[in-house]
Amino acid sequence: MTMDKSLKVHQGLVRSRSVLTRAERIERLKASDRWKEGDPPVGLAKVRVYKITMKKKKKKKEGEEGAAEGGTATGGEKK
Repeated sequence: MTMDKSLKVHQGLVRSRSVLTRAERIERLKASDRWKEGDPPVGLAKVRVYKITMKKKKKKKEGEEGAAEGGTATGGEKK
């Protein structure tokens, strides 16, 4: 039996996770100098997870580029 397309996972865990593992939390606490060697790994302080979003670059249309280049090449004269 085949699986319906709507039930398939396309990208897996590509999205940002809201929960860190204990090791990841300790690494972030070390980076911010909030955790020292010898501190118990149980009952760690809260660590905020930042969601990173990348802005997509706008694509220029070929017609706009060609019109801009063509207008400067003719000197802007109209017939």
